[in-house]
Amino acid sequence: MDLDLNGKSVVVTAASKGLGKATALEFAKEGAHVLLSSRSEDELRKTQTEIKESSGNPHVSYIVCDVTNPEQIKRLARTAAEWNGTIDVLINNAGGPPAGTFADFEDQDWNHAYELNLLSFIRTIREVLPFMKKKQSGRIINIASSSIKQTLDNLILSNTFRAGIVGLSKSLSQELAKDNILINTVGPGRIATDRVASLDEKNAENLGVTPEEIREKAEKSIPMGRYGEPEEFAKAVVFLASGGNTYLTGQSLVIDGGLVKAL
Repeated sequence: MDLDLNGKSVVVTAASKGLGKATALEFAKEGAHVLLSSRSEDELRKTQTEIKESSGNPHVSYIVCDVTNPEQIKRLARTAAEWNGTIDVLINNAGGPPAGTFADFEDQDWNHAYELNLLSFIRTIREVLPFMKKKQSGRIINIASSSIKQTLDNLILSNTFRAGIVGLSKSLSQELAKDNILINTVGPGRIATDRVASLDEKNAENLGVTPEEIREKAEKSIPMGRYGEPEEFAKAVVFLASGGNTYLTGQSLVIDGGLVKAL
């Protein structure tokens, strides 16, 4: 299948590691012109080098962007458009909020999680839409969590704002279909990333067991019997954001090895 990504302008936020990095690499392998962003220039520089070497694609660049800063988001979109003439694909991604229950958080925690995990997505979409509408074509993927289908224990902030992403995506899919702009939400289950490892460590600390025991128990609950690999997640994202997807929009897809039992 031709994914029609060669030379396409792709923006990936939170791209210096984890799911963002894996997704950027898969786009680079398909010949896309990929603009990476995150808060750390050192990490971005290392990731850029790794992706160029792994993919053989020289068209990988980066810009520092804190997605809780609206001016930096505007600069991100401007830079992507200047670099490659337009923006064809946006991969909205952000680090997860801290674990905890309702009693653990004050207003400032809720406000920060809202800015990081929902408002940043709104702002970034706002900035890329003029370029997509001008071309009458575009793909937007919002990376959320498996909590979009089934809430996760001890992750109330994530459960709250990831659900908001689904509502945003579904509403926008109705508004943007006439412009051939497709938007979908993708929720990772237990994928082997630093984020999941840190959550396992926190759970282990709370329960007085080892992280290895937490992972072993979690893997037994997954029908496929293992954590997913970042590249497995990334390949699904790349398809949804590609020219191979011409009719799927407004959907929420969980990539979790069969873990979530909700319909």
